[in-house]
Amino acid sequence: MAHEELPVPVFTVLDPVYGHDYDLEEVQLRFQTLNSKFIEIYGGRPEIFARAPGRVNLIGEHIDYEGYSVLPMAIRQDAVVAIRKRPDAEKVLRIANVKDKYSMCTYAADPCQEVDLKNHKWGHYFICGYKGFYEYAKANKISVGEPVGLDVLIDGTVPTGSGLSSSAALVCSSTIAIMAVFGVNEGIKKKEIAQLTCECERHIGTQSGGMDQAISIMAKPGFAELIDFNPIRASDVQLPAGGTFVIAHSLAESQKAVTAATNYNNRVVECRLAAIVLGIKLGMKTKEAIYKEFLNEVPYTKEEIERITEEDLSTIFANSPTSLDVLRAAKHFKLLQRACHVYSEAKRVFAFRDAVLSDLSDEGKLEKLGNLMNDSHHSCSVLYECSCPELEELVKTCKENGALGARLTGAGWGGCVVALVRESSVPQFILNLKESFYQPRIDRGIIDEGDLGLYVFASKPASGAAILTI
Repeated sequence: MAHEELPVPVFTVLDPVYGHDYDLEEVQLRFQTLNSKFIEIYGGRPEIFARAPGRVNLIGEHIDYEGYSVLPMAIRQDAVVAIRKRPDAEKVLRIANVKDKYSMCTYAADPCQEVDLKNHKWGHYFICGYKGFYEYAKANKISVGEPVGLDVLIDGTVPTGSGLSSSAALVCSSTIAIMAVFGVNEGIKKKEIAQLTCECERHIGTQSGGMDQAISIMAKPGFAELIDFNPIRASDVQLPAGGTFVIAHSLAESQKAVTAATNYNNRVVECRLAAIVLGIKLGMKTKEAIYKEFLNEVPYTKEEIERITEEDLSTIFANSPTSLDVLRAAKHFKLLQRACHVYSEAKRVFAFRDAVLSDLSDEGKLEKLGNLMNDSHHSCSVLYECSCPELEELVKTCKENGALGARLTGAGWGGCVVALVRESSVPQFILNLKESFYQPRIDRGIIDEGDLGLYVFASKPASGAAILTI
């Protein structure tokens, strides 16, 4: 059976989840600490734990929300949620974090509450999962009774603002934790949960396309995944021997939810407008080969697009408050450039997959994959304009130090670079990055030398979401 048809697994020990390329003693200590902290805060043990990993997208950036396939892999870093139903009758959600910099968030146990987008709090991501769970239960006629209070403690190791899906890891782990504590997780397929968690995260105000949640829920250790949409499917991609992916943080934080109207959601709207204009001009028979003929290179104004659509854009996007925010914030829309990126990036995803499956030698495959990653970054930087000076410097530094390919990964405007490096060169490559990119920033006090392991590391494909009753 395809793994998207299976439910999220439930384990009573840590080994099946963390037995691949992890220090199990370190993981056990982490869960013991989480358990002890939970008892310290709430006076009792959690009922269950749920975890979901972050991800690095190898290729296929900003095309999932257009319905095109992507090719990510899960990483070791994850979000773990410890949870229990409150033993008293108080209908309140208390959400704490093991890291002291995140203060406790308290909410009413009300699944109908709105997420306050003007007052961004880290606990909102749990509320996204909470609201989404109740919406799913109602739509599928699942009885969960009256809302009850919950005690929650979260431990996340995915760096925030890194483009490695710390938010999706938290939303996914929160959602499956809530499902498990209410006892409704059995028999629900991973593909349903992937779709549900994508819809959950939209409560935070970003028009997520579904890649982050799909790989977090459906990942398999040792494999990247080709993720298809409509419907969601995952196909294993065995990466060639001899190569490793190194992930390096640009130290520019990507605040996806905070800057949505001008960055991430703006690009979503531009892509949809490009599709609308092409559809009108081509009589809904869009073909990739002719999009350049029908879209102008010069940016469009709102009024120019409305003359083509013969309808107000505010009417077209009337059911999408986040899109209306974009329309209020944007002065113009670059449709040709965004369409060029989407079409070319969609082709690169399958070229990447085809190279892996080809008869080339492992070295030949690695070189081909590296070239595709370089082309992807150029497209993201020049056509999609979602890079930043720090990312450009880091990509350049990676290439100068022997990376076969390097590209921004995630939403962009900060966050991380993923570099394909020959396995034998990884230690020296990381050392060179530390000396050339990170040491000047350590000297300026931007980061502490002792935290370098959080900002640059190698990763093999890790396992997906799981429920733990340890």
